[in-house]
Amino acid sequence: MASNNITRRHFLSGSIGSIATAAATSAVASQPSPTLKKSKHTGKRWGMVVDLRRCVGCQACTVACKFENNAPVGQFRTWVSDVEINTYPDTKRSFVPGLCNHCETPSCIPVCPTGATFKRDDGIVLVDSDKCWGCGSCVTACPYGARFINTETKIADKCTFCAHRLDEGLLPACQETCVGGARVFGDLNDPDSPVSKLIAENAVSVLKPSASTKPNVFYISLTHPEITNGEIEPNTWLLDLERNTDDTELTFKGATND
Repeated sequence: MASNNITRRHFLSGSIGSIATAAATSAVASQPSPTLKKSKHTGKRWGMVVDLRRCVGCQACTVACKFENNAPVGQFRTWVSDVEINTYPDTKRSFVPGLCNHCETPSCIPVCPTGATFKRDDGIVLVDSDKCWGCGSCVTACPYGARFINTETKIADKCTFCAHRLDEGLLPACQETCVGGARVFGDLNDPDSPVSKLIAENAVSVLKPSASTKPNVFYISLTHPEITNGEIEPNTWLLDLERNTDDTELTFKGATND
């Protein structure tokens, strides 16, 4: 029986990539440098509700985001932490998606020495790649661990709510691929939008309210203070997979040679 050896990168861009592609309903879009501070959505204020009752930890959102935005190996703009609460026999497993919170009063903006980090008039916080020099001040200032220095571009990187897709009338890739419907994105200024209705009809929470950044990402059923206050280290099996298969070959028996 024939076998093929493939590298870690081929595995992630092939096997996992086919899953994300099958789940996504639109083609991958290239992301331009967000140099304009005005958007096409005047009067809107974008936000997201994450319903933890519906999240199954499948990581489809994580993979879709990675392929949509070409994040480097081992770095993610969004992720789903697999969290274990309490101790046996009172343990409870929970899945908690994380991403940039696109705050009303972002702590990342005032610390940026070049003005590279800015907020559009629709509330989306972005990084101007032409101005960022990768000093990392914003990465340190973010209380949610949502920013990183891209190992390939050497500048600050993070979730953009897929601003390039929004400007084309599309939804963020993570919502389109969420199999449980746990992520709901929309206009917080529109009381009739699905995201506004969820907030009105459910008790919602934000991560690390003590940071006073006023996040625009809200959670339903975020009942564990350890998670809310950021006392539990985020983790994801997808990150472990990328780290543990780095510089190794994976063998799939039964594969045919090209």
